Order: sequence, then structure tokens, then C-alpha cells
Amino acid sequence: MLRAAKREQLATEGWQSMPMSSWTVRSVPSGLRRGAILSLAPLSLLLLPALRTEWVDATRAMPKTVHPAHCNHTAFRVVIDVGHTREAPGALSARGVPEYDFNLRLAKQIEEKLIEAGFVSTNLLITDGPAKIGLTERVARANALSADLFISIHHDSVPQFLKEEWEYEGKKNSYCDRFKGYSIFVSHENRKRAASYAFATLLGSALKAKSLNYTRHYSQAFMGRWRRDLIDAEVGVYRYDALIVLRTTQMPAVLLEAGSIINRDEELLLASTDHRLLIATSVASAVDTFCSSRPDNSSNPRVSGFGIGKKQRHLRTRPKHER
Repeated sequence: MLRAAKREQLATEGWQSMPMSSWTVRSVPSGLRRGAILSLAPLSLLLLPALRTEWVDATRAMPKTVHPAHCNHTAFRVVIDVGHTREAPGALSARGVPEYDFNLRLAKQIEEKLIEAGFVSTNLLITDGPAKIGLTERVARANALSADLFISIHHDSVPQFLKEEWEYEGKKNSYCDRFKGYSIFVSHENRKRAASYAFATLLGSALKAKSLNYTRHYSQAFMGRWRRDLIDAEVGVYRYDALIVLRTTQMPAVLLEAGSIINRDEELLLASTDHRLLIATSVASAVDTFCSSRPDNSSNPRVSGFGIGKKQRHLRTRPKHER
């Protein structure tokens, strides 16, 4: 009876179900071992059909399909960082418009598309004050929010040695029509760098799907100290470790240069509502895919909006001396 019970346990549950105490190892002369093996052969023929039947039944009981992960849109928190500040507005466009104005308009369009897609915990981060203080303030605020994703919105220019002069509406301005296109930056020093790379690739793929191309000049030797490592040549992802907003944020983080405002033709394109909508739709699509693909896409328990209601979703930080 005991042996029959062991055979039944083996056939139904497998070797791992048997306790170690039931495994006995003895030293047997080789002649006897051969005889034992031959005598066990008929028994194995009897056991194999039963084992096969159990394996087939177990296989049939397994789910036929693996259901894809679903994104918890309501809980997933995205911080859209408006690059630069009103006081330190970044680059000037070919027609003399501050980069900050472009950043703010596009960031608001992205926020709108994300909320429309169900990401109601999205926060638009607007920073005031000098550049250096603004950088540390925005990182501290994003980290305090325990965001799931940080996206910094910028528009590109070129180093001074690449610029030429032209006159627009009676004023001299700088331009460079040699380069155009978006670029995406990540930092290898971000504590969630693998997730940062993953989202950057998704974002680049979404932009590429909209027939948008990235600029390759950052990978060229003539850029000197502005040269960056191109880590995804398919969709335009560059490595830029030193950027504070990418390096010190505690969540996956990317910086998007949406295009070159120093290029006269692309500046007009970037100023158009249709093009902003194209980029915003791409960002929302990438965020949705990224949220769905996370191993744990249910956000950590926390107070919704960090004490910020829907009417207070636009976060504005000020220098400490102004508080």
C-alpha cells in the first residue's frame, strides 16, 4: 500500500512533491544494479502512460493566452516639466521668440492630451526664478510628488559658432538652417535608467511613426563639448548624464527637444497648433504603452495630487527668497 501511494504521488505531483527523507541512496554492486534496472523496465512501461496522462491534463488546465498588462491611467502620475523659466527663458528662436514660450505651449498641449487619455493625475510643472535655482526646485518638486514618469519639454538651438545673422522685422537675429528635428535625452545616472531608456525608445518610436525625424548633429565630432553619445540610432535617443533634471529625479526621466527653433522653417512648424498636437499625441501614446508595460502598473498608495485638486494641477515653484 505504501509503495502504491508513492507511485500515485509521483505520477500526480512529480518528484519535487516527495520529501527528501523518502529518497534513499545506497551503494549497490554494479552487477546487481544492472539486474535491478532490467527488472524495473516493465514497471516503467506501466508508469509512463499514467505520467503522460497527468501531464496532458495539467497542460489543458493552464490558461491558453497570457493577458496583456493594463494601465491604471487614474493612478499613474506624469510630471510635464516646462523647460526654463520666464526669468531665464533659454534659447532665442530665429525670429527672437524665447524658448520658454514654445516650451509652455507644447507642455500644455501634452498635458491636455494626457488628461484626455485618462491620465488625470498629470501635473504641469512651471518654475520661476533664475536658471540654477529653477533646476533644483523642479527636481525637488517632482520627487516630492512621487511621480511615475518625468518628461522635460524643451526646444533646440545650436552653439554660437554655428549661427548666422539675418534681419527679421527690422531686427538682427541669429539662425541656423543646417539642422532640424527632435532629440531625446536620458541620463545613465538616473536611478531608474533602464525604465528611462525604455520610455525614451517608446517616445522616439511614436514620433517616428508620425513621420518625424530626429537631428543627428549631436553625434558629430564638430559639436565638440556639445557632442553626445547616440544610444538609439533608430529613434534618436542620446545619453546626457550631467543634466540635473535627468540625473537627480527619482523616477524614469527623459528630456525632449521637440525641434530646432533656430531653424527658420522649423520654427514656423513648431509654432503651429497642428504640429504641437502631433507631438502631444505621440507623447500620450508612448506614455500609455509605457504604463501598460510596467511589471507593476498600479501606483503606490499616496494622496491623490499630493494635496492638489484638479483646479491646482499646474504646479508653480518660486525661488525661496520670494516665498
